[in-house]
Amino acid sequence: MTTQWQGKKYWLVGASDGLGAALARLMSRAGAEVVLSARSEQKLAAVVAELPGKASFQVMDIADTASVKSAAQAVGEVDGIVLLAGVYWPFGAKEWNADQATEMADVNFTGFVRVLGEVVPQMVAKDAGHIVITSSLTAFRGLPNSIGYTASKAATLSLAECMYADLRKTGVRVQVCNPGFIKTQLTAKNDFKMPFIMEADDAAREMFEHMNDDSFKKSFPLLFSWVFRAAQFLPDWMYYRIFA
Repeated sequence: MTTQWQGKKYWLVGASDGLGAALARLMSRAGAEVVLSARSEQKLAAVVAELPGKASFQVMDIADTASVKSAAQAVGEVDGIVLLAGVYWPFGAKEWNADQATEMADVNFTGFVRVLGEVVPQMVAKDAGHIVITSSLTAFRGLPNSIGYTASKAATLSLAECMYADLRKTGVRVQVCNPGFIKTQLTAKNDFKMPFIMEADDAAREMFEHMNDDSFKKSFPLLFSWVFRAAQFLPDWMYYRIFA
């Protein structure tokens, strides 16, 4: 199928830069009205100013329930929502940082639940809507030095799978994207080689293509995704020896 974008209103959460801003540009060019949310008013205003179609922004802190409720009320009813927000700090269990781990859980997973709580009931009531959740290739199995991030992304993938199970025979379409490394301010924190790292514009095109088809899940880049999918089937002794 090809998604009808003209006349549709989409709320992009986590779209002040990187993948979210790149996806907003593609959707705007396709004819969708986009409403962008993040914490930085300055960054949001700059992205909206360059979009070719109808666009606006609503400042929101996804980790704050009152902020989410207020933003959702201001945005109003939407045809679709794309959840892209995320924070990341690289550290392992030996260097545990409780504040950073908690913030990753609260933004990358619980924040999605907060926003969906304001949007899903409306979509279910009218039996129409499009929900796109961004997870990660890291969601498929635990990794070293990734306390907080990998766990939150695994929870996010499970959230999407549960929603798809519930809504797949309704008019509410649920999709999930599992990208690998994308060149953003988050991956700039890594001090290791990142295989198959993508530019934000390329990752946005992959995501936009997925939003135009019928499939539920897309993991990319393809070759890199096979590594993570295959790792699910390795016995523990082999997996941890290879991925340590």
